[in-house]
Amino acid sequence: MAQFVVNNRKDPYKNFKFRILWDGRYVAGISKVTMLKRTTEVVKHREGGDPSTSRKSPGRSEFDAVTLDRGVTHDEAFEAWASKVWKFKGGLGSEVSLADFRKDITIEMYNEAGQKVIAYQVYRCWVSEFQALPDLDANANAVAIQHLKLENEGWERDTSVKEPKEPVL
Repeated sequence: MAQFVVNNRKDPYKNFKFRILWDGRYVAGISKVTMLKRTTEVVKHREGGDPSTSRKSPGRSEFDAVTLDRGVTHDEAFEAWASKVWKFKGGLGSEVSLADFRKDITIEMYNEAGQKVIAYQVYRCWVSEFQALPDLDANANAVAIQHLKLENEGWERDTSVKEPKEPVL
């Protein structure tokens, strides 16, 4: 017989309250995080005695890159991490920081009351793309956004984060 988990919350969580944590601190100003997505290849095979159908089994799993967007500020966290993969004028042997160019990050979601409701650990991230400045346009009226694309080797939900008791006003 199926078992159902009874949750107190009736509405799904909204996607606009979140924070990103790396190196033990929250990174300021992040306005957008792309989805966590895992794709597992399908391996088709056929049994010799059954020519009319094929069987399917799981193959390799791939984890899509995660992109972080934030407004341009004086905080150098994005640029400092991107420079560990490739540093301009680094010189022979010092253009890449192999010892610490990977980081684990945490993505935390919050409910409307500001309570942490879900968290994911994203493992062995490194910067594959960094956009320091957007197109600049004197006729535009927009925030300048930086982009950081993080390749990763997988993620998992932090099951220690439990459903909070939501406040009653």
